[in-house]
Amino acid sequence: MSEINKSQSYNEDQIQVLEGLEAVRKRPGMYIGSTSARGLHHLVYEIVDNSIDEALAGYCDHITVIINKDNSITNIDNGRGIPTGIHPKLKIPTLEVVHTVLHAGGKFGGEGYKVSGGLHGVGASVVNALSEWMEVEVSRDGKIYKQRYERGFPVTGVTVIGETDITGTKTTFKPDDQIFEETVYDFDILLKRFREMAFLNKNITINLIDTRGEEENNVVLHYEGGISSFVEYINKNKEIIHPEIIYFSSKKDNVELEIAMQYTDSFMENVYSYANNIATTEGGTHITGFKTAITKVVNDYARKINLLKENDKNLSGEDVREGLTAIVCVKLPEPQFEGQTKTKLGNADIRSFTENVVTEKLSYILEENPKVAKIIIEKTLLSFRAREAARKAREMTKRKSVLESTSLPGKLADCSERDPEKCEIFIVEGDSAGGSAKQGRDRRFQAILPLWGKMLNVEKSREDKVYGNEKLSPIITALGTNIGEDMDLSRLRYHKVIIMADADVDGSHIRTLLLTFFYRYMKPLVEKGHIYIAQPPLYKVKKGKDEFYVYNDRELQKLMKEKNWNKEDNNITMQRFKGLGEMNSEQLWETTMNPETRTILKVELDDPILSDETFTVLMGEKVEPRKDFIQKYAKTVSNLDI
Repeated sequence: MSEINKSQSYNEDQIQVLEGLEAVRKRPGMYIGSTSARGLHHLVYEIVDNSIDEALAGYCDHITVIINKDNSITNIDNGRGIPTGIHPKLKIPTLEVVHTVLHAGGKFGGEGYKVSGGLHGVGASVVNALSEWMEVEVSRDGKIYKQRYERGFPVTGVTVIGETDITGTKTTFKPDDQIFEETVYDFDILLKRFREMAFLNKNITINLIDTRGEEENNVVLHYEGGISSFVEYINKNKEIIHPEIIYFSSKKDNVELEIAMQYTDSFMENVYSYANNIATTEGGTHITGFKTAITKVVNDYARKINLLKENDKNLSGEDVREGLTAIVCVKLPEPQFEGQTKTKLGNADIRSFTENVVTEKLSYILEENPKVAKIIIEKTLLSFRAREAARKAREMTKRKSVLESTSLPGKLADCSERDPEKCEIFIVEGDSAGGSAKQGRDRRFQAILPLWGKMLNVEKSREDKVYGNEKLSPIITALGTNIGEDMDLSRLRYHKVIIMADADVDGSHIRTLLLTFFYRYMKPLVEKGHIYIAQPPLYKVKKGKDEFYVYNDRELQKLMKEKNWNKEDNNITMQRFKGLGEMNSEQLWETTMNPETRTILKVELDDPILSDETFTVLMGEKVEPRKDFIQKYAKTVSNLDI
């Protein structure tokens, strides 16, 4: 055995035990995902979700969330109030237990909550641990109790500060700037989240107040229509093909199912699912049951009214769901989520329950509303015919590639590496920029695919048009995964797909068209984090031997200030790159392509509903929503054409 350096010895002293909430402060990402803006807003969701759980239990119908001037948050509900008495096991006030002990709460099999979204009992204690300070006031038993904490530790006992004839909990906390990269809350992000909660819980009123501006911003969220109003909201910028929203619900053995649905003339499906108010973005048993049942019901009805003949093929699930907007919402006592992220429901019995409810209720609704039923069937038949055309287009593409004796597009400059995890492809705007990129790249792992001109807007096109498009088909072929229902992510040839376009209006448009294509037809690429956007520099600034590349006007101003340089100085030369083609291959490599020095932005899918709405507004048929969008954000545009 070789001699061991004593400075590298491994003994009992190096085994750390993180007690209480120390682990949360040491590894906050494990509990809230990140310490970026996403994690910051997650703190608010954890506290508000506790109030929502009180509402699910039937004890709360009003929640007020206040963004205070110092960017602290106050959440007030009229629920039962957190218990304040001495905990029988820990012998300290229960209020203190809830806020200082991980996995402590009323959601682990007791009678406090029959239905709950917060299953792990870490919400309040994690928020407390990651806050500079927190104050909790509880109204119950005729008294108002209060306790204060600082960075997770109680600095006061639980004291009585007054009397009251109401019940509820008031929590105020200030995120710790030692933990978070930024501590300024975004009103619109919170508004979107709480609007969704109000849709899913029609008996709740959520009041969101922002006190930071000159005038208080106060929005009251309450929707009597519940998830039907949710569907109406999602479809507000789309052309609906039947005005009535189809809604039905059922309850059995403490399990409650609600479904609202409506068809539009879109080519995409938008089916969103929730379990105990948690967005199950990966679906689960409730979605499987819904999809199976709706496909069977529509096929049965189509045959009954003779729109599908005896020898016709059945409509596929994709045919039946084209243009469908639906909310599938289940509330159940013991949800089984697959993984800590809670994005997929696993309860086996929920599939059969959902399938039976949809089969019974939807069949009845179609029978009772023959005009609506016929509109839906005709929409699905159009989808069926288009899919058949797309299938033929795919086969034609495959046959053509065989005849040409190559499966890769001619303009693709491929890399030599064959491990997809190590490979990246740049989709480059323009032949001249493509030429510079080909010369400047590292041929071992970087592939270049030049595109020229603007490609098809897939928001207004079906799949058969996509396959026949000369701008998009090279991308499909190069990536190797196919698209739509035939997509196979395991065949992806490059794990980084980088969009590299000019920093001007045309470049922005091309990026948007490509992102629309990836989101609508190759969504798993976005969901799994394979899509990136290159960040080419806007300026090259040089004075003597000093040379800098800067990426926007803000960075330019910062550089000039730090160097104490003046633009009027004749010794300073400033080159403004209007396009990628203006850079030679060495500059393009150094600034935009070299993994050691470049900046690239990963495209992430945080909110499917907001993403769908944005693509619909920006790229859809309706002009008015796009006009409203431009007017709303016009003042925030710093460079219309950079």
